[in-house]
Amino acid sequence: QVQLVESGGGLVQAGGSLRLSCTASGRTLSTYGMGWFRQAPGKERQFVAAINQSGGNTLYADSVKGRFTVSRDNVKNTVYLQMDSLKPEDTAVYYCAASSWNRIVRTHWDYDYWGQGTQVTVSS
Repeated sequence: QVQLVESGGGLVQAGGSLRLSCTASGRTLSTYGMGWFRQAPGKERQFVAAINQSGGNTLYADSVKGRFTVSRDNVKNTVYLQMDSLKPEDTAVYYCAASSWNRIVRTHWDYDYWGQGTQVTVSS
């Protein structure tokens, strides 16, 4: 069992930056591929970014490519999402998730464990 806790959300103006963290307990994160998803009110959960177990491969949604960066520190059992040049349309609850697949996956049903989410609000 893996427990995931996100932090780092908040209110920021358009063009600003935030860094989200996702810390795991219960098991080491190094055996899991990790993903970030987001969900805005009234919308479906949306893939944002993913990183493989070693951190050598990453994948991004087109909407965040070039603005967001996913990384991980397996020693600290933590995954990060650096968000730059934020836009109002990035406003959502952001979730991290852990997948047992030995490859990067972008569909939410491929993830086994989820955090509780952290709110990101970008004002115009």
